[in-house]
Amino acid sequence: MFNLEYQKRLLRQQNISSGSSYQDENLSSPRREAFASPTTPQSPTSEHNRSGQSAKKVRENGDAGRDGVAYGCLLRNEVLAANIEDCKDKIYCQERRLLLSYEGKNLFKFTPQHISENKSVDDTSSIPTYSLSPLSAKSQKLLRSPRKATRKISRIPFKVLDAPELQDDFYLNLVDWSSQNVLSVGLGSCVYLWSACTSQVTRLCDLSGDANSVTSVAWNERGNLVAVGTHHGYVQVWDVSMNKQVNKMMGHSARVGALAWNSDILSSGSRDRLILQRDVRTPSIVPERKLVGHRQEVCGLKWSPDNTCLASGGNDNRLYVWNMHSLSPIQTYTEHLAAVKAIAWSPHQHGLLASGGGTADRCIRFWNTLTGQAMQCVDTGSQVCNLAWSKHSSELVSSVCWKL
Repeated sequence: MFNLEYQKRLLRQQNISSGSSYQDENLSSPRREAFASPTTPQSPTSEHNRSGQSAKKVRENGDAGRDGVAYGCLLRNEVLAANIEDCKDKIYCQERRLLLSYEGKNLFKFTPQHISENKSVDDTSSIPTYSLSPLSAKSQKLLRSPRKATRKISRIPFKVLDAPELQDDFYLNLVDWSSQNVLSVGLGSCVYLWSACTSQVTRLCDLSGDANSVTSVAWNERGNLVAVGTHHGYVQVWDVSMNKQVNKMMGHSARVGALAWNSDILSSGSRDRLILQRDVRTPSIVPERKLVGHRQEVCGLKWSPDNTCLASGGNDNRLYVWNMHSLSPIQTYTEHLAAVKAIAWSPHQHGLLASGGGTADRCIRFWNTLTGQAMQCVDTGSQVCNLAWSKHSSELVSSVCWKL
């Protein structure tokens, strides 16, 4: 039989021990601390209260604090038969204030217990007869309760950029972000750069002298070079720090609508159905590799995070996966019913590839490129234009096009 004071001591010991672990986990988090004057003596009681308050703030602000609340509620259910079904932060705060109010009181003062004759602390009647879990039904329900609220994403953009002469063509890729937080946009015959840090806009190049137009742009991994695909079929490489063209590569006989970097290797896909791979450090006229497979325009190219496989999508409704050792695709997917432009590799799961189809397909499909198997299909109800994985979680964002 437990008395009230013993329960409080048990909870206080649990909270203090959990508080120390939370402080260790959050040592890298910056926080303001109050330092006493050298001439002001500090009593152990005040130091203990101050450390307890700081630990309380850490627990309430971080995920570790929510884990501690759930663990404390679970212990109360199993040890003290508290029958808690949903843990809230306010429950923990109330218990913490209750325990602090008993600081300095006689812990060995016994009081009579008022426990029903039909129910004891170690009552196991709430556990189903054939349950394989050692936890009670209340604790199982507590662990199944939702802990995180649904995120609210604003529908109002924080920045709107004016983009005149932006071509309304599904097959072109005219916008790309760099690792230096600079946005490149192809508008007509010009390429403009917009810095998200300074909001400064600069014009990188103008192709109007050749009666040409921009059909694709792509940054390299370091963010110092940007490749520009053109309607005439050649590809320019520009150094943005010097505002100078450093390479011009020929080889395509039609517009270049897709570009993808792999270190110093640049892959380009064109309406001539070819994929060319060239080293931008050498002004070679003949491409190093020519990948032949698509029957119509190549409109999507993406390298895997480990730079070993290239995914290509085309207007022939096909999705191919290529490697660096063969001129033939190692995987071929024909399930899409429209052009495949949106392609994205997962940075969290090796070999996981997502692709989106055009107007007649409207689906996002997931593939295991290691085994060649289709994993899942999601009908978006509209043309899928682009896909992008989150770098911090297994979440995927898609952009779709609705015809009004």
